Amino acid sequence: MCHIPYTVEPYHNSYQLFINKLSESLLTSKDGEKLNMRLEKVLESLSNACGVAGREEEVRGLIKEMLEPYVDELREDKLGNVIGVKHATKRRRKPLNVMLAAHMDEIGLLVKTVTKEGFLQFFKIGGIDDRVLLAQRVIVHARKKALPGIIGSKPPHIQKEEERKKIVEASQLFIDIGARSKEEVQKMGVQIGDPVSFDSKFAKLGKDKVIGKAFDDRVGCAIMIETMKRLGEVDCNVYAVGTVQEEVGLRGATVAAFGIHPDVGLAFDVTVAGDIPGVKEVEAPIKMDKGPSLTIADAGLIAHPKVLRLLIETAEENKISYQLETGLPGATDAARIALTREGVPSGVISVPTRYIHSPTALLSLSDVENAVKLAVAFISKVPKHF
Repeated sequence: MCHIPYTVEPYHNSYQLFINKLSESLLTSKDGEKLNMRLEKVLESLSNACGVAGREEEVRGLIKEMLEPYVDELREDKLGNVIGVKHATKRRRKPLNVMLAAHMDEIGLLVKTVTKEGFLQFFKIGGIDDRVLLAQRVIVHARKKALPGIIGSKPPHIQKEEERKKIVEASQLFIDIGARSKEEVQKMGVQIGDPVSFDSKFAKLGKDKVIGKAFDDRVGCAIMIETMKRLGEVDCNVYAVGTVQEEVGLRGATVAAFGIHPDVGLAFDVTVAGDIPGVKEVEAPIKMDKGPSLTIADAGLIAHPKVLRLLIETAEENKISYQLETGLPGATDAARIALTREGVPSGVISVPTRYIHSPTALLSLSDVENAVKLAVAFISKVPKHF
């Protein structure tokens, strides 16, 4: 059996400070410039929080605080999904249920064993390329407090020539937290199963580019929150769901959708931005600054033609830039929403993002803003088309 830790200490102690500032000023902003600023600050707080798959406590707390002003109901299900509901203003005999989904979890590590010398061995949670792990700074979220550490390996200076030519596999790596023994690690509060997140801080580049940890899928969470804020009166019940354990099998969306029984599903996620050296157009045609991507088909979903058509029509009517994508090997929460009960027409709005599934990613806030605009306009049209 696995040890279930602890109360998570807020990452970089940003949680309450962010909430206070948010409630004082950003939530009441009306003009376009400050709307963009609010999106940026929401994404910053969510990005800096720890939420390794299965250990989403800190992110869940943030999302509850952020969603609460804009929903009529707010609850948490048994698996840990956050579900906010905005009820239909003009009630039909039976209003449609529209489910928005963005996953709260991120890729990361879990402590697997502790050596007698005090080094932590780990296993990966989610899809992480071994090549990006070596020498990364990390945060070990132990019972007593968050501990900084670094991922180490045998130094290249003493490796044999054939060793230096090979990728160092995760099984050969370890986390060094400065302990001298297994007993010292225990005194520091580290236990088997403690989550480990990358120590990467959010930062802005130029006018509208940002870098940070866990944009997959904290940017989707930010889009969902802002969408709920901007929604006016709606003729359908809108469920905003922060899902858990997406990175390890789309698990949270599976159970949330079963309970909600949606009529239409829309997932917010990221997609590969291929506008970097060495990537061919046929491999990854989506680019930053060209608008959000609409999924035609991926490894888990063929977007429902009615949903896809309405997304495209809505974008064109509102002069919102968009891109179309097909053939990506990954999948999103929409793959599970679509297969719920007797089936749910579903689609995906994705933000082009560079370097996803690594310690730090990069995206354009203009693409995020356009994703929000498209989502709000789409939801307003759903009752007339379904």
